[in-house]
Amino acid sequence: MSEKTTLLSEAETEFIQLKRAVAGLNEAQLREVWLGTWSARDIVAHISGWHRELGPALERLARGERPISEGVSYGDVDTWNGRFADAKKSAATADILKELDASHAAFMRAAAAVPEERYVPGKTAHKIVDLNSRHHYQEHRAQIEAWRAGRAR
Repeated sequence: MSEKTTLLSEAETEFIQLKRAVAGLNEAQLREVWLGTWSARDIVAHISGWHRELGPALERLARGERPISEGVSYGDVDTWNGRFADAKKSAATADILKELDASHAAFMRAAAAVPEERYVPGKTAHKIVDLNSRHHYQEHRAQIEAWRAGRAR
């Protein structure tokens, strides 16, 4: 299997696991703050924010263009994370959960359009996809599962 195929397949598998970690939580549980100042709702909102922010970067890569616009920096990840979560504070939880599905699908379509040869570990396309799907989903799934396990005691 190619690097691209492996990465996209593992991203889909991890997305399913993330969705399972959130499944069954009621509104109060989804809004309960437990990760610093964040709830599961905030986690989902910030994941969708990264999808929507970096999907266009993948589209530009697929066209052979520079992925990140001039003057844009993602160096301060915490600021971006907060921006994405804060943007959805007043949104309905059901809409945030739907947006997770929609943003993931759009991100994966953009990732699939990037040519195979761009998927070299450590290079731009690979890093954008891996860090904003597979590893991102793993990180937050593990946090949500640990929180849920702690609540069950």
